[in-house]
Amino acid sequence: MAKTLFDKIWEKHIVDTIPDGPDILYVDRHFVHEVTSPQAFSGLGKRGIKVLRPEKTFATADHNVPTKDQHLPIGDLLSRQQVEKLTENCQKYGITHYGLGHPWQGIVHVIGPELGITQPGQTIVCGDSHTATHGAFGTIAFGIGTSEVEMVLATQCLLQHKPAKMRINVNGKLSPGVVSKDVILYIIAKLTAGGGTGYFVEYAGSTFSEISMEARMTVCNMSIEMGARGGLIAPDDVTFKYLEGREFAPKGKEYAESLEKWKLLFSDSNAEFDSEYHFNANDIEPMVTWGTNPGQGMKITDKIPDSPGNHKALEYMGLSAGEPLLGKKVNYIFIGSCTNGRIEDFRDVARIVKGKKKASNVRAYLVPGSKLVEKQIEKEGLRQIFEDAGLDVRQPGCSACLGMNDDKVPRGELCVSTSNRNFEGRQGPGARTILVSPLTAAATAITGSLTDVRSLI
Repeated sequence: MAKTLFDKIWEKHIVDTIPDGPDILYVDRHFVHEVTSPQAFSGLGKRGIKVLRPEKTFATADHNVPTKDQHLPIGDLLSRQQVEKLTENCQKYGITHYGLGHPWQGIVHVIGPELGITQPGQTIVCGDSHTATHGAFGTIAFGIGTSEVEMVLATQCLLQHKPAKMRINVNGKLSPGVVSKDVILYIIAKLTAGGGTGYFVEYAGSTFSEISMEARMTVCNMSIEMGARGGLIAPDDVTFKYLEGREFAPKGKEYAESLEKWKLLFSDSNAEFDSEYHFNANDIEPMVTWGTNPGQGMKITDKIPDSPGNHKALEYMGLSAGEPLLGKKVNYIFIGSCTNGRIEDFRDVARIVKGKKKASNVRAYLVPGSKLVEKQIEKEGLRQIFEDAGLDVRQPGCSACLGMNDDKVPRGELCVSTSNRNFEGRQGPGARTILVSPLTAAATAITGSLTDVRSLI
């Protein structure tokens, strides 16, 4: 019987099935951070339960950490307590922990892939919805709640109902100035923020085959923004080359053996999906959001659509139907997050801003997704390019993706952001978010208003 890639991985990880109920799914990798783990560890302590397989869990501090002066004590009391509690819990239960100051610290969904912890065919969970990022490697990866974090720590398993399967095909070559962030924003605009609800998505087609692993991670990262449980891409030579030699990736003979298994991870040619879509890469242009969910997006050259359902979002954003966003003045720029905080993203930004100065009205935060990305920015001379342009290069963390740390956008201000969500107050109380690619963010930083990057390249 023909099977999808999702079917193959799921079935291999079923420990047992509850009649008329969920499957008991084995978890290969479990990531934890300081925000959704304290209650889970507390639950274990109250019940006198140990972590069953501590070597399968990896922890890092990312959400609440400051991105300036990380060598100093954290100023915010709650943030400091959460970060300290994570350190304490990891020491108590024997869990690998990359805290502030560690050379491998960073955003949880950036460090997993770059360290080779994330590998094809795995099941991966974390108390964070953007765990879908790891699906770029051909994994079943999804976010879980705090009670489920406790369940995985205690049993290395999870109760899960199997979702339906969707395939999204994109074929063709992307135009200059169009990158993977534009691809996923285009898809979500077409399907809406609820179009993937109940599904796990496989992305297929020549467009995805031709982009890098980091670009694929951006696409899978935002699967959750159309309501999907997660998204994955079949591993190929691009995947295998990316993984080879990484810290936790198999080495030598073990790598060769793993490679043979990884090459079997694909959907059979006649496998059936519950839903399927087809898009042409030539139709995709630089994208922007205009509303308060990621599905409210459009091409940067379009005008805001007029619909009765748009009024609340437009009122919050301070925008009007029929209004173009091209040329809209913007004072805040955020480049970073688990969506676009990798080295390729910063190379893209450097390509646009090199030899230029930011607009005088702009405050731009550039936040690497990890210490390794930060180190690479230094090594490649990108920091100097950014600083010469007047951009503020910070230390690793989730930063202004969400209003849980010091890097908040002031009330009423528009922020052009490379992150994943534009909900009301996402970047701070009253902040207004426009989601874009790193290229569009860089172009906007230079001009001081929303700019079609194609005019600069």
